[in-house]
Amino acid sequence: MDGFEKHDEKNEVDSKFRQEIYSKAVRAGKRTYFFDVKSTRKDEYYLTITESKKKFDQDGKFHFEKHKIFLYKEDFEKFTDGLSEVINFIESNEPVEDTEMLAEETETFEKEDEVTGKDYTSVEFEDLNN
Repeated sequence: MDGFEKHDEKNEVDSKFRQEIYSKAVRAGKRTYFFDVKSTRKDEYYLTITESKKKFDQDGKFHFEKHKIFLYKEDFEKFTDGLSEVINFIESNEPVEDTEMLAEETETFEKEDEVTGKDYTSVEFEDLNN
């Protein structure tokens, strides 16, 4: 085996590292969550959870702000248990009227934006004079 074959094998192994196996995107309001199953060099699967949110600069240009969590197989059970526990706590203990009021306020603001047709993330010079 010459040096080129060895190099090709290494590239093949490296290309398998972090190879995407499965992906699921979940849109939730202004955020999108990506659940990506990837594999290590040893063909062990792990999960990355990415939160992506569209942000606007002052000049009206946008970028995506991302936060990523790497979750390895040995932590799945503890992570799932902890997540289930806090979700159950929230569902059991959060005041109902506050949740409903917040949902109504959010819905009202979204309807106002639809009615006026204004995009409050981009400002025109004409808007500043009013």
